[in-house]
Amino acid sequence: MSKHSDLWKGESWKQHKKNLFRLQRRVYKAVQAGDLRKARSLQKLIMKSRSAQLMAIRQVTQLNQGKRTAGVDGKASLTYKERFEVLKKLVSSAENWMHQGLREIPIAKKNGQKLPQE
Repeated sequence: MSKHSDLWKGESWKQHKKNLFRLQRRVYKAVQAGDLRKARSLQKLIMKSRSAQLMAIRQVTQLNQGKRTAGVDGKASLTYKERFEVLKKLVSSAENWMHQGLREIPIAKKNGQKLPQE
């Protein structure tokens, strides 16, 4: 466990943030210039970027306000090891990833209500 936590905490988050922002800025400039083909290829590059993948996992598991809210899988929070397992899944599925469509699944609140409410 400590090995995974040391690896996670040892990541250079500032550098990952810079890398991701640089790629996002390139997409913005390509769209502003009207080069949609280049923008699309840069978006694909972001999807495969390790910095973007790590930042996404960090955002969802650590920084979001709802980080302790259980998701569809019923897990409320992830350990450091589970975060790296999510990263492995992202890396392996980056090649043949397909959108699964949006689903609304009601989540029970402490007071018995469900989110999202009708």
